[in-house]
Amino acid sequence: MPTYEYACKDCEHHFEVVQAFSDDALTICPECKGSLRKIFATAGVVFKGSGFYRTDSRNSGSSETKSTET
Repeated sequence: MPTYEYACKDCEHHFEVVQAFSDDALTICPECKGSLRKIFATAGVVFKGSGFYRTDSRNSGSSETKSTET
């Protein structure tokens, strides 16, 4: 389950909560009962380069395997 970060708009209290994707977002600060906003951050993992797509590992030729027998 993902971890979400929240910050209170009133008292600026920051905290993290582990929630399922189907759970509703929190709206009330546990410290002061003020309104919350969800903090969005960049992705922790970024895939760059070749080898991450299905088409990267395919040969442009036929699908037959070549034999190395002599």
